Amino acid sequence: MKKAIFPGSFDPITNGHIDIIQRALPLFDEIVIAIGVNSNKKYMFSLEERKSFIEKTFEGEAKVSVKTYEGLTVNFCERINASFILRGLRNPADFEFEKAIAHTNRSLSDIETVFLLTSTETSFISSSIVREVIQNHGDYDHLVPKAVTGS
Repeated sequence: MKKAIFPGSFDPITNGHIDIIQRALPLFDEIVIAIGVNSNKKYMFSLEERKSFIEKTFEGEAKVSVKTYEGLTVNFCERINASFILRGLRNPADFEFEKAIAHTNRSLSDIETVFLLTSTETSFISSSIVREVIQNHGDYDHLVPKAVTGS
C-alpha cells in the first residue's frame, strides 16, 4: 500500500494545496494531510479550524484523511507507516528549500519525498499571501476552498 503524507501548517488550506492533493490521488492508495503543530508559531486559525477546513474540503474522499502531529515529519511517517512525503513546488526557491529538507529526511530515514509542480492557475497562491489578504479585508474566495470562506 502506497501511503503518503502531505505535511504543512495549512493556515489556511489553499486551492494550491487542493490542486496538489487532487493530482496526487492517482499516485497513492492513501494521503494523510498532516497538520504540523509548532508551539512557537502564531497561527491565524486554530488547529481545530484548520483541521475542520480540510475535513470539509475532502469530505467523501475515502483516500484522504487528516491527522495532526508534533516533532519530526519522518518520525510521524514511521509511526503511521507512510513511505512517502508529498510536497508541492511553486518556484525555484521552493525547490531549493524543499530539496534540502528532502535530503535531510533521507539521511534520517527511508522516507522518499515526491514533488509535484503546482498548476499555473494556483502557482501564485500561498497561505501567507491568503492571510495578508484576509487581514486587509480583501476578497480571498478564489484562493481557498469554500470550507475556509464559509460560503
